[in-house]
Amino acid sequence: MKVLLLKDPKDKESGPDPYVKELGLYGFEATLIPVLSFEFVSLESLFEKQLSHPERYGGLIFTSPRALEAIKICLRENSKNEAWSKSLQQQWNTKPAYVVGKATASLVEEIGLSPQGEKSGNAEKLAEYICSRVPLESLTVYQTAPHAHLQQSLSSYFSQQGVPASIVFFSPSGVKFCLPYIQKLSSDSANHVKFAAIGPTTAEAMEAAGVTVSCTAESPTPQDLAAGIQKALHPQNCILSE
Repeated sequence: MKVLLLKDPKDKESGPDPYVKELGLYGFEATLIPVLSFEFVSLESLFEKQLSHPERYGGLIFTSPRALEAIKICLRENSKNEAWSKSLQQQWNTKPAYVVGKATASLVEEIGLSPQGEKSGNAEKLAEYICSRVPLESLTVYQTAPHAHLQQSLSSYFSQQGVPASIVFFSPSGVKFCLPYIQKLSSDSANHVKFAAIGPTTAEAMEAAGVTVSCTAESPTPQDLAAGIQKALHPQNCILSE
């Protein structure tokens, strides 16, 4: 059975995408289609006003892997990388660095910080935990837009592979940008597709758009998503195995 994953593939250097690999263990044929493109903004402000002044803050919150990419771009400059290595990294390490998922947590470790909260499961639970402890100041460091080849990629997939058994959304932006094309391409067959969400925020966006959510991953991991899709597509098997 075919599963369409509306997300960017993992970096090729890091090996096969973990979602494709995990779904393959259940016998699913998963395909990735990149949905979003990103433009990084306010990077000078990020370093000069935020990262350079750890004394002003009680910690850091990274909302996605893209936020870490923004920091890595900042640290490409020799002077900023030197400042980070000499003192800033150590100062920030005395404060919590919050994340939701394991993918973001691993990137936090790459810049020398120790992540917390990756097991919280979703942004709402993490936010409740954080807001009970510290006031917040936010800075937007990237903007999202539809991937340049999104429409073409979706059209090619549906014409070559047909309508998949399940389609997985990984963000509210993905719902916004992909759903009109998917509804047009799948036509009446959309009623037979099991739509899945990586988390509750994405599920809410799907429901608001009129999509029936067949499953939501208990936590944003390949294992929980694959188990949820297996249960949605083969409920009888899950009942028997229990």
